[in-house]
This record gives sequence, C-alpha cells and structure tokens, in this order.
Amino acid sequence: MKTFLKTFATDESGASAAEYALILAIVGAAIATAAGLLGGEIRDAINNAETNVANSQNALPAAD
Repeated sequence: MKTFLKTFATDESGASAAEYALILAIVGAAIATAAGLLGGEIRDAINNAETNVANSQNALPAAD
C-alpha cells in the first residue's frame, strides 16, 4: 500500500490531461466571447443594410 501511495503521489501523467482541459476551457471561453461580440456586429450590419436598401428604394424615381 505504501508503494502504491508513493507511486500515486509522484505520478505526473494526469497533469497533462488537466492542462489540456484548462487550455480547452480558455479557448472555449474566448470563442464564446468572440461569437457574442461578433453576433452583435453582424446584427447591426444587417440592420444598416436593410435601412440603406429601403432608403434607396424610396429615392428611386417613379416608373411610368
């Protein structure tokens, strides 16, 4: 039992899995934040395009 506990305490093979999990969590949070910010920008761009199209249709001369 002492040998098992000693080996378990000095074993570092699980450290790499924990590090990968931490990196994935950080990257995932960054992607989620960027998607949230980008979503607002895309929404604003589409609304501006819609307004510009509506304004350009109102500015056209009436067809005879």
